[in-house]
Amino acid sequence: MNSMKTSGRLLALCALALMAGLAGNTRAQEATPLAPAQVVKTHAYASLDPVPRGKDFQVAVVVDINEAYHMNSHKPSDSYLIPTTLTPQLPAGFTLLDTTYPLGHLKKFPFSPDKPLDVYSGSVTLRLKLTAQSSAPLGAVTIPMTLRYQACNNSACLPPVKVPVSIEFKVAAAGSASHPAHPEVFSAAGSSGN
Repeated sequence: MNSMKTSGRLLALCALALMAGLAGNTRAQEATPLAPAQVVKTHAYASLDPVPRGKDFQVAVVVDINEAYHMNSHKPSDSYLIPTTLTPQLPAGFTLLDTTYPLGHLKKFPFSPDKPLDVYSGSVTLRLKLTAQSSAPLGAVTIPMTLRYQACNNSACLPPVKVPVSIEFKVAAAGSASHPAHPEVFSAAGSSGN
């Protein structure tokens, strides 16, 4: 009977030690700030495959933000805060028609207790509307883009950074057969952003 009680106590102590270790590990991760460029992961998608010359199409950049961080929205609450922007470096043969940013959400933080900030968190989708002109190069095309953002955790903000993003797709002759690509990203349900 005593050996069963001793075994039970040892098991309970081991469980407590394991839980304390996990909690300590979580605190250590929170205490170690990420480099600004490590806060997000990006994925880029084109709405058509291929993109025929003369057609409008969209590029979506899905930004997954580390759960311990948020970043200023495209329209931050104060003028001194750095907005999130997506800027393409278009090759010849493409025109930018519009850039669409999701709405942010207002949230209070310990470093700004009186005024909520307009931020992005979780996963957001930024969109470019483009035209492939009649002069767009046929075949594989890459459009480099720059994602600029300022990320913060609950205690401090990191310096603003510019992160390179690129999209690759194929351009076909005018009138070529094409089909919608990545409906999970470009559908109305996938456009909510936050």
